[in-house]
Amino acid sequence: MTSPKIKLTNVCKRFGPKVVLDGINLEVAAGESLVIIGGSGSGKSVTLKCILGLLTPDEGTIEIDGEPVIGMKRAERERVNRNIGMLFQGGALFDSLKIWENVAFGLIQGQGKNRVEAKAIAMEKLAAVGLGPEVAELAPAELSGGMQKRVGLARAIATEPEIIFFDEPTTGLDPIMGDVINDLIVKCVRELGATAMSITHDMASARKISDRIAMLYKGKIIWEGQTAEIDNADEAHVDQFIHGRAEGPIQMELRRL
Repeated sequence: MTSPKIKLTNVCKRFGPKVVLDGINLEVAAGESLVIIGGSGSGKSVTLKCILGLLTPDEGTIEIDGEPVIGMKRAERERVNRNIGMLFQGGALFDSLKIWENVAFGLIQGQGKNRVEAKAIAMEKLAAVGLGPEVAELAPAELSGGMQKRVGLARAIATEPEIIFFDEPTTGLDPIMGDVINDLIVKCVRELGATAMSITHDMASARKISDRIAMLYKGKIIWEGQTAEIDNADEAHVDQFIHGRAEGPIQMELRRL
């Protein structure tokens, strides 16, 4: 049996007395697209940061390609991370770099490619997300939010990673541009044959880009299953979240005036 591409076992993370992750168990198969949904503060971003090695869990194990990654030496962790691409929530482009240099950043800094070769690959990846050569020499500030998100996606796929993480990929975009980004994510992940793991609270996005969905609530996975099954989930928290209802077991912390 093929081992999961990503596997979390009993992962716990606390910040002082606050328990953010409370025994997460999750597997992502090779070539699968998993989306983690949940409200703000449910632990989605912390889960992603633990997998990437930006945070160290207090308990549990995380494996990538069957290899335990918690406590790895820096050089070993960098080797693992070279197979990972990332689309950040805000695009996270470097203001001081041209668009093509942003896309080529991992190729030049991570893989040591020369600028001519890296630029050729960057142009190819920009084309893959629907951006022409005329944007290559521009600065990020000269692009709209949707175009910046496309550049972020081009950068995420530039090194042709085996795993891609998407952090709230449609945040800040109007519904039409959000749908364009969702379509591009599906296209790019499929063409690469990559394993994808995304976090979002946007159900339209979650439904479109995922094969499987898991819901985090108060640091626990309270439901997971195939995307097509979520509307029939017999779980009140899931039902409330996917339909965006104010009334239900998920209570927002509101300040009383």
